[in-house]
Amino acid sequence: MKLVFVTQRLDPAHPTLGATSAMVEALARRFDEIVVVAASASGPLPANVRFRSFAAPVRALRGLRFESALAREIVRGRPDALLVHMSPVYALLAAPLLRPLRVPVLLWFTQQQAGRALARAEPFVDAILSVDRRSVPLASRKVRAIGHGIDTGEFACANHSTSREPLRLLSLGRYAEVKRHDMALRALRLLLDEGIAAELVVRGEEALPGDALVRVRLGALLRELGLEGRAHLLDAVPRQDVPSLLARTDVLVNATRGATADKVVFEAFAACVPAVAASPVFDALLPPELRFADAEGLARAITAAVALPAEHRRALRERIEREHSVDHWADAVLACTLARA
Repeated sequence: MKLVFVTQRLDPAHPTLGATSAMVEALARRFDEIVVVAASASGPLPANVRFRSFAAPVRALRGLRFESALAREIVRGRPDALLVHMSPVYALLAAPLLRPLRVPVLLWFTQQQAGRALARAEPFVDAILSVDRRSVPLASRKVRAIGHGIDTGEFACANHSTSREPLRLLSLGRYAEVKRHDMALRALRLLLDEGIAAELVVRGEEALPGDALVRVRLGALLRELGLEGRAHLLDAVPRQDVPSLLARTDVLVNATRGATADKVVFEAFAACVPAVAASPVFDALLPPELRFADAEGLARAITAAVALPAEHRRALRERIEREHSVDHWADAVLACTLARA
């Protein structure tokens, strides 16, 4: 079987897209041939994976080069399916070439902001795969919840002492308003005021022009709350450094607004590190005491997370392995391909 996998870039070190490499590797263990179509690719690829580039300096030219690369691949041999990773526009561009050949077009999407591209692509795809039905901002019968694709083998189960001070908190994600790192700063202030020794590290990428401004505002809030020396606004880490970063963390804070399913929450539990999250998507995974709606609730959730027994942490890791591992994810992609072949 042959699968065409479309993504923006394939780079195991990329802070945001680095996990895509593990997804491709898992798919390569299930399909005879994988063709990655992306703007760029780096790092070694499995023997049965080939790469085609659509890199271009402007969006319109990238679209033309994508269609050209896909057409050349079709001439080489009809694929059994095409899977687009997070970019609905490429599903829309691929559909005119693949639908006459009855090749299923699948879209993996888990993001609360989609613009018009997702709605435009929906009529032309066979299935929209996501972590949870709520992690797709579109009401469609085509949405399929298949869990996240976490490479659990990257994460060792951390064994932290509950008496260690200061408590080490981590908020990991882009410097974007939706990530609400400001709520983490306010919760830290509340913990300190209660006499709980704690420190917060924010690690984030400035991927869009507005992100730098958000980081400046967070710096001003940090000083306003008197958190110098207690909170640190740092750059993003390469993807391969996330496991060691989590191993040095006592509680992961995820205050992202809306029905999101941020990968790092699942990764934290894979590392036996308790996470607290605001998104309603985590209501089936996190006990109520680890969820929150505001800074006061976040401070209480952090306290509850610290007290989470070791056996509960291991049980959450086992659940991630069963329901959200990259192998579970790749099995679901294969099953969806076979159902529509």
